[in-house]
Amino acid sequence: MRKQWKQFAMGVLGFSLALSLSACGGGGSSSQPAATPEKPAETTEVKQLKIGVTQIVEHPALDAARKGFVDYLNENGYKEGEQVTYDFQSAQGDMNTATSIAQKFSGDKVDLILAIATPTAQAAAQATKDIPILITAVTDPVVAKIVPDMDKPGANVTGTSDMNPIKEQLNLIKEIKPDAKKVGVIYNSGEANSVVQIEQAKALAPELGLELVERAVTNSSEVKQAAESFSGIDAFYVPTDNTVVSALDTVLMVAEQLKLPVVAGEGESVKNGALVTYGIDYYELGRQTGEMAVRVLNGEAKPADMAIETQKNLQLFVNKKAAERFGITLPQKMLDDADEVIE
Repeated sequence: MRKQWKQFAMGVLGFSLALSLSACGGGGSSSQPAATPEKPAETTEVKQLKIGVTQIVEHPALDAARKGFVDYLNENGYKEGEQVTYDFQSAQGDMNTATSIAQKFSGDKVDLILAIATPTAQAAAQATKDIPILITAVTDPVVAKIVPDMDKPGANVTGTSDMNPIKEQLNLIKEIKPDAKKVGVIYNSGEANSVVQIEQAKALAPELGLELVERAVTNSSEVKQAAESFSGIDAFYVPTDNTVVSALDTVLMVAEQLKLPVVAGEGESVKNGALVTYGIDYYELGRQTGEMAVRVLNGEAKPADMAIETQKNLQLFVNKKAAERFGITLPQKMLDDADEVIE
């Protein structure tokens, strides 16, 4: 009896073991594979582009160009802090500093450089031939030896020029003071952009019955003394000279004391106290440069094949508050024709 019980128990044990193996997929039987833990979804990190911004000095016109550039990129797929980061650097009017900034950007291998104003554009172009460079607020890139040709830059540099309609600007002086003869102009003889404008103004002034009286400076601290040194002039003309514009308040102070009009080279200076200009809106110039940068970043064009552009829409800016301070009555036609009147 005990032997029979032992045989029965061994049979039950064998049967149970067979069932267990079958459940585990053994014995060649068909079964579902055991579940495996799901792998976490792989995430692709989007690389932020880095744009180096070098500016010769901070003043309203150049600041507006920078803002226009950044705003355009923000609106067209390159939002600051998401797709792109900026490294903003100001040379504080010093060419050696501008060179150091450009070399830093080259060493950092930024994805694109925005060079604002002629000296910083010159430094950037000398520092790298590989990184795309967009220039803006550069009067004559050819004379400044930044590019060999306006239509075919041929290297890694393109962008926008802020060349002024100088004859039309000087003519504003005759509209305000028909009997004007002498015009005082202050400029930095070390800025290639300024020298170009002064040479053009000297050539054009006689056609309007005007004589240009010049004062050259080397830094902004000399501007006030230069303005006070004029004698017998009928107006001031302030071209797009970075040194002088950065010290515009001192010119305006002297002009107000002498009750003389100040004709500027661009709209931001009029917004900040000069009397009038027919010329550039630097914010729009910056946006125009931003549009070119987006094409480069998108791979749609190369700087070598993109012509240097100029301001597409010039505007007449008039400052009525300045007219009151200078004791000047503006022609009604000038007020009627103005694109923007600062009250």
